[in-house]
Amino acid sequence: MTYKLVWYGGAAMLLLAVSIVVSLTIGSSGISVRDVWGILLHQLPLFSKEAGSYSAGEIAIVTQVRLSRVLLAVLVGACLALAGTGFQGVLRNPLADPYTLGVASGSSVGAAFIILFGLQAAMGMWTIPIVAFATGMATLLGVFWLANHKGVIHMETLILSGVILQSFLGAFVSFMVSMSDGIVNQILFWLMGSLAMRGWDHVYMLIPFLLIGLPLLLAYGRPLNLFVLGERHAAHLGIHVEQTKLIVLIGSTLLTAAAVSVSGVIGFVGLVVPHLIRLLVGPDYRLITPLSAIGGGIFVLWADTVARIALTPKEIPLGVVTALIGAPFFAYLLHRRKKGQGGAL
Repeated sequence: MTYKLVWYGGAAMLLLAVSIVVSLTIGSSGISVRDVWGILLHQLPLFSKEAGSYSAGEIAIVTQVRLSRVLLAVLVGACLALAGTGFQGVLRNPLADPYTLGVASGSSVGAAFIILFGLQAAMGMWTIPIVAFATGMATLLGVFWLANHKGVIHMETLILSGVILQSFLGAFVSFMVSMSDGIVNQILFWLMGSLAMRGWDHVYMLIPFLLIGLPLLLAYGRPLNLFVLGERHAAHLGIHVEQTKLIVLIGSTLLTAAAVSVSGVIGFVGLVVPHLIRLLVGPDYRLITPLSAIGGGIFVLWADTVARIALTPKEIPLGVVTALIGAPFFAYLLHRRKKGQGGAL
């Protein structure tokens, strides 16, 4: 296991580093590759005293716009992929994703409400993220309340509760969109997901959630491996089943709500990335969890890069790009799995 982690982890980190380097040099502002890296080097203490022939606008584009957006894409992707790993492990379903329990719809309700009534300035730039995060967590509590029966949460009931709340809240969002008239584009743009107009404050907001969520899910790698055998077998092997489910689901939902509150609704990341990692390295969650975090960052980074440059000067919503990439890929995985099981899913 250690050998696999070092090998695959090293390769993934190298791919992530290359992706960051390439993404930073791509943009519509006309700044050359040499100037981009010259500007970045001049931000380091060792080179800061050297004179540079860069304008204030060029420095701002590279350091305040591109660099923050690249890092934010990596963080959002890592959060969503980690959350997908947690949901797939607990629900024992490779088709599960961070939105299975309706967290995205809950966050969307809060964001749409704020935009609809023009309250974006109530708490400054943090208004929509804070409210979206709060409504996403409230949705999770509602799902747990519906699924709880005498202190026990059954997986089938949990998923069904998530589907019920997701449908209800999705209808509520659609209702607010129909009532929004002149600001309908703002709501729809948030629902389609984007990293535009985001900055370093949003990066700093996501870092604590990732620093909490990643170690948490890593710590539950072995219990998630035993969940594959079934809850009864896992309990016989010393796993506190209900406690494990609760902690992993709460941690995964925290990661989802944090990412969605910053970037809007971005689908297929938590669905495709853990599934692909599982195909590459096997079913061991001690490997799947860290590699999914890196893979999610790479996936969203490249999707956001495509969103920025594909139709310059216009920008495609990030959620549209991830869906266009993720849906056909996942359809291929389903077809492959169906053939392997003789036509049965």
